[in-house]
Amino acid sequence: MTDNREYSLGSMGAMGLAFVTGGLLGFAAALLLASQSGRQSREQLRGYARRAEERVHELADKATEGVDQALEKGREFIKDKQAVLTEAVETGRTAMQRERERLSVDKHARQ
Repeated sequence: MTDNREYSLGSMGAMGLAFVTGGLLGFAAALLLASQSGRQSREQLRGYARRAEERVHELADKATEGVDQALEKGREFIKDKQAVLTEAVETGRTAMQRERERLSVDKHARQ
């Protein structure tokens, strides 16, 4: 069964980024329409921009972790399946060789 945490982590990151972006745009519009001085508005915008940047970096780090974990699981899965396939091919070769030998012995015995 596939673990859906990798997919949900990416979705959460995208939703978080959209939420932060929407919040920033709404806040910027509110500041532009507010009755504060320009200096106060700029200071507030800088503070919110800093916090939003930190949040975006956190979300990016989480998304990177999720991708790294998914890649590692994929590599492990491929490695496991490759080992199984290699063993199956080798078993098939051995069985085929035995059958050739048996048929060769049977052919010589009938002659």
